[in-house]
Amino acid sequence: MQCPYCLSEVQAEASVCKTCTRDLYLFKPMMAKVSDLEMRLSEIPDHLAYEDRIRELEQLLDQQSAQSEKRSLAWLLLDIAGFIVLPLILLLVAHAVITIVYDTNIVYLRLISIVLPLPFGYFLFSSRKRSVLAWFIGVAILALASVIGMSWITSIVDRTPILPQNAFEWREVVEYAASISFSFLTGMLFGGIAFTKKMQRRRAKVAPAILDSLVKGFAEGKLSPQSVEIIMKRLHNFGSTAVALVTTGISIYTGFKGFLGD
Repeated sequence: MQCPYCLSEVQAEASVCKTCTRDLYLFKPMMAKVSDLEMRLSEIPDHLAYEDRIRELEQLLDQQSAQSEKRSLAWLLLDIAGFIVLPLILLLVAHAVITIVYDTNIVYLRLISIVLPLPFGYFLFSSRKRSVLAWFIGVAILALASVIGMSWITSIVDRTPILPQNAFEWREVVEYAASISFSFLTGMLFGGIAFTKKMQRRRAKVAPAILDSLVKGFAEGKLSPQSVEIIMKRLHNFGSTAVALVTTGISIYTGFKGFLGD
């Protein structure tokens, strides 16, 4: 505490200021209250320090956001390089080897064009959840670039036009691009199914079979909403698998349509 007369420090139990020798008896309650208020004021946070800390945290958040955007861009470029550019290069190399180097039956090229994109689509969607629409556009670009690139390679050797010259050639281009697209999409579907099943295994154990669940539920009257949800999930997985098989069939049909006849 401080003496109210000379402002010198005095002991809490002192009745007289040792500096000015004034009587402190009447002032001690007030001095105690002042000292208590000073202690409370010292405990109040410094608003300026808080504002500085807030600014520091905001700067850290901005830095983290910038780093996240850079990482996202880097991952996007890696995905494009690994799942669009690489299969495009492999398809063009296969076209050059089969049609130009060995000049063999083009059915082998169609077979490779159907088989090669499928594992890329599978590994793309089995690793983590991705945007279907964005990669659908990417697959379309891959298919068109592959067909145009193959036509360009052929034009260099045979001195033929790069773009189709009539409706029949345009139809062949579209069907060939469709076979490549459906192959990649089939891989995406199977990869998505694999990723979904992997996530389900992490959350819960495998549920009973659909038929057993239905029979037991209706027989014993214990068909709960949870069991219905399990059945719906299994039906969804079955539907996804069926769609994947259908796209595989479409890919094969469009790839070999010209050899099978109209």
